[in-house]
Amino acid sequence: MTIVGPLDQDSFDMGHAQMSACPACIAAPSAQNIAQMAPPKDARLMFSLPMAHCAACISTVESGLQAVPGVHSARVNLTMKRVSVDADPAVTAPQLIAALKGVGYEAHELDAGLLSATETDKQGRDLLMRLGVAFFSMMNVMLLSIAVWSGAEAATRDMFHWISAAIAIPTVIFSGQPFFKSAWAALRVGRLGMDVPISLALILAASISLFETIYSGHHAYFDAAVMLSFFLLAGRYLDHRTRAVARSAAEELAALEVPRATVLVDGAEMVRPISEVIAGDLVRVRPGGRMPVDGVIVEGTSEVDRSLLTGESLPVFAGVGTVVSAGEVNLTGPLTLRVTAAGKDSSLHRMADLVAIAESAKTKYTSLAERASRLYSPLVHIMSFSAFGYWMWQTGGDVRFAVNISAAVLIITCPCALGLAVPAVVTAASGKLFRKGLLIKNGTALERLAEVDTVVFDKTGTLTMGTPEVTNLADHPRLAVEVAAALAAASSHPLAMALSQGARAAGISPADLTDVQEVPGYGIQAQWRGQPVRLGRAVWVGADALDQTATYLAAGDGKPRAFTFEDRIRSGAESAIAALKAQGKEIRLISGDAEGAVANLAGRLGISDWISGALPAEKVSLVRSLTLSGRRVLMVGDGLNDTAALAAAHVSISPATALDAARTASDIVLLGQDMAPIGDATRIARQATRRMVENFAISGAYNVIAVPLALVGSATPLAAALAMSLSSITVSLNALRLK
Repeated sequence: MTIVGPLDQDSFDMGHAQMSACPACIAAPSAQNIAQMAPPKDARLMFSLPMAHCAACISTVESGLQAVPGVHSARVNLTMKRVSVDADPAVTAPQLIAALKGVGYEAHELDAGLLSATETDKQGRDLLMRLGVAFFSMMNVMLLSIAVWSGAEAATRDMFHWISAAIAIPTVIFSGQPFFKSAWAALRVGRLGMDVPISLALILAASISLFETIYSGHHAYFDAAVMLSFFLLAGRYLDHRTRAVARSAAEELAALEVPRATVLVDGAEMVRPISEVIAGDLVRVRPGGRMPVDGVIVEGTSEVDRSLLTGESLPVFAGVGTVVSAGEVNLTGPLTLRVTAAGKDSSLHRMADLVAIAESAKTKYTSLAERASRLYSPLVHIMSFSAFGYWMWQTGGDVRFAVNISAAVLIITCPCALGLAVPAVVTAASGKLFRKGLLIKNGTALERLAEVDTVVFDKTGTLTMGTPEVTNLADHPRLAVEVAAALAAASSHPLAMALSQGARAAGISPADLTDVQEVPGYGIQAQWRGQPVRLGRAVWVGADALDQTATYLAAGDGKPRAFTFEDRIRSGAESAIAALKAQGKEIRLISGDAEGAVANLAGRLGISDWISGALPAEKVSLVRSLTLSGRRVLMVGDGLNDTAALAAAHVSISPATALDAARTASDIVLLGQDMAPIGDATRIARQATRRMVENFAISGAYNVIAVPLALVGSATPLAAALAMSLSSITVSLNALRLK
């Protein structure tokens, strides 16, 4: 039977495609495959919210969840993009996921038991508290010192000194803990770090001042001790705030594992924790659910989205005998799997292990400040002890005078400016990059970014938006598009949704259909004007598949009609790649997507070196091989399949739309949709590194001038503290030149 009118001439069909929807739309959480599950009593469920980004999101998500019967409270952590829910045991995760979807937010269930209690930045709060105590003490001791400088003598001077001691000594003991602990740890292994001279300077300044106070000396230097504490803690806190406060990406990956699975026991469904699922069990996975285990399909047909794990944008047909992996998403039909690996043995968990190994390797990077301190610290101690020995000899054993000079040398050479040299620049550069749309998460990221000579890009969701767009609607008769749009509206397949959206945008209304049915793994079929129509895979509708992403429409006996799609390139991708090439960087593209899609994108962007069909382990292998060959690699990616490579690279960037694990593994987050700032980032990183080197030069020049004054006894510990403060301010002002 044929269709009359414009459809007679060509025909049409909806075949499957080579690209999936955006991960934020497709990455359905551990949804229906854990239906009917009940959390334990007083359950606390946790979900990641990749789309949450503002205060309005907090209100919408919390109110949407609290409207669900049985939910007691919902609290959103916008920084971590998570929501925690307290609810009755009868409230299930799929219910809450559906409620979030209803208010416009995609969610992933997280295993709260695998998320360690590091939600709060304990180290940062500790440093801030000690900094506050040092500031309070410094202000009070300075007031008392002004009275002494103004001419207080004898008993009055001694009283002010004792009051200063009562304030300063506990402050030094409390506020100096970060330096004392670090110095002791270094000395225990026979190493001299920057914190050793810092600790000695604090101890000597306080000890000399207490000695002078006990013996009614004219000068005490408690103000120098607390001032040192304050400035050093300010530098330490500044450094801390530039570093990532997010938890390990490996933990994020582990938390994304589906915590429960629906196991078939004698034909009955039972929800069990993943820890109780073993190889050989039968597991039911409903449409929209993530695979909780690795396994082989023994019943059902569907399509599987592997984009989260492999980056492959083409939903893959899945039928009996198909091997699937934990983390993949079942799109259209119910599946029954026979488990081959679960829990720690699953592919998703093995990926987490890869990330953990890569993360530990990255922490071995030595910053400029650490390298400078290796030379600086021994020199400081040699000068200080030499000054002590020389003046003991010159003064005939005057310990008091020799210790004062030795302390002045230690204080005046105190590596406060050295400690600020890097954090001050990183803070200034981070602010500049933030205004351009890049968030620096790691304290050494700028230094590593400045060294980059090779840039490796992922494709889907990174260089492209990860969403298909229909490209040839205008090539088809309006009636054909109306029928195709009507069929597409009945499916959640990425291409069907793109076709439906494209038709709406073109002002085309869907045709009236009857008997609409979705055939899992193949497409949609219906009746139109009494004749059968199909939208689906080429093989299903009898079409010759094109060598590009397409879906096919067939009506009756007519020739199928192809609707083609392209993945939209992310804005700024061309300019970013052009800027990187102009800077002499080698550009590579590696993707888990199909060869045709990768080759097409590489051609459009002018990338000659590309790899398709790459698995996560192969991406890591490429990054490591480049590193072993002496290359410094910048990895840019967004998916779970990129996480290990992001962690293994010399430095890494991920978009804000990336999954939590990918963002956590990366050193820099691209906040907007535009990729152009990536080209600016490498240029600003080189400028920042130059400022760091200049700061070291300023610190060195200051020491060349100040140290001789201290060595000959022309600088008291207080004058040394003031000079040290001046050098720190100079370093900070030089860093601000970046702005």
